[in-house]
Amino acid sequence: MKADDENQIGNDRKSILNGLNIKEATVLQSFIFSLDATLPVFLMIVIGGLLRKWGFFDRKFANTANKLVFKICLPCLLFEDLSKTDIKAAAQSGGFIGFCFAATLISILVIWAAAKIFIKDKASVGAFVQGSYRSSAAILGIAFIQNMYDNAGMAPLMIIGAVPLYNIFAVIVLSFESKDPGDAGLERKEKIRKAFINVLKNPIIIGIVLGLIASYFRMPQGKIFEKTVSGLGNISAPLALMAIGAAFEGKEAIKKIRLTCIASFIKLLGLAAVFIPIAVHLGFRNEYLIAIAIMLGSPNTPTSYVMAKEMHNDSVLASSIVVMTTLLSSVTLTFWIFLLKHSGLI
Repeated sequence: MKADDENQIGNDRKSILNGLNIKEATVLQSFIFSLDATLPVFLMIVIGGLLRKWGFFDRKFANTANKLVFKICLPCLLFEDLSKTDIKAAAQSGGFIGFCFAATLISILVIWAAAKIFIKDKASVGAFVQGSYRSSAAILGIAFIQNMYDNAGMAPLMIIGAVPLYNIFAVIVLSFESKDPGDAGLERKEKIRKAFINVLKNPIIIGIVLGLIASYFRMPQGKIFEKTVSGLGNISAPLALMAIGAAFEGKEAIKKIRLTCIASFIKLLGLAAVFIPIAVHLGFRNEYLIAIAIMLGSPNTPTSYVMAKEMHNDSVLASSIVVMTTLLSSVTLTFWIFLLKHSGLI
C-alpha cells in the first residue's frame, strides 16, 4: 500500500510539472540562468568586503590588486579569449559584428554628450559614461550563452564587435575626464595627444591587439605559454571583484546614488530598449539576438572600476555602478530573455 502511495505522489508531481504554463517555465528557467551567471559575481564583491572587515585585506592590498588586474591579468584574459576566436571565419558574419560595433559606438557617443551637458559634477562624468555603456560581455556573456545553448554561440563575434570599442573609448573618455591634477590646464590638442598615447600604451588595448593578431595568423602558443596566460586571466575576475568589495565605501556611495541609479537604468534597460527592436527589424534571431541582449543588458564590468581607479576618475561612482548593475541584472536579464522568448524570437 505504501509503495502505491509513493507512486501516486510521484505521478502527481509529474502532472504538476507537466501542467506548468510554458510562460512560467520559461521565466523560471531564465531566472535560474541569470542567477547562475550573476549571483556568484555579486557574492565575490561581498566576500571582498567581508575579508577587508575581518582584516585580511586593506586599502593598500586593494590598490595593488587593481594594478595587477589592470596591467597583467585582464590583458591576459582578453588575449586568451580573442586568440581562440577564428577572426577569418568571423568576417563572414560582418553584418552581425557591424551591428554590435555600431550600437556600441552610438551608445558611447550619445551617453558622453548627454553626460557633459546634464551632469553638474564634472568629476563624475568619466565614470558615469563608462558605467552606462560598458558590459561584462567577455566574461558574463560567454557563460550566460553557454548556459542556454551548451556552446559559446555568437558570443565571440559579439566580443569582436564590442569589447575592443569598450576599452578604447574607456581610455579616451577617462583620459579626457580625468581628475588627475597634472591634467589641469591642458589644452584640447594636448588632451587628444595624451588620450591617443594612453590608448597605445594601455595594457588592456595591447592584450586585445595581440589577441587579434594571434587569431588572424593562427600563431602557435605552446602549452606552457597557453596555461600560464590562462592562469593569469582566470584570476582577473575574482581578484577585481574582491578588490571592489574591499575598497567599496558605502557612505560615499550613498552620495552618488542618483547617478548610480541613472547609469544602472541605462545599462540594464535603456540601451536594450533602444537597440533590440532595431536588431529584430534587421532580422537577427536566436543566438544572434541573445548575444545582442547580453551585450546591451548585462551588468557593468569590474574593469570599469579598475580603470577609473587607475586613471584618476570617480572610483566610488564606478564601484557603485558595478555593484548595483550586478545585483539587479539577474532580474533585468530574465526580463529580456522572457520577452524575446515570449515573442518567438529566440
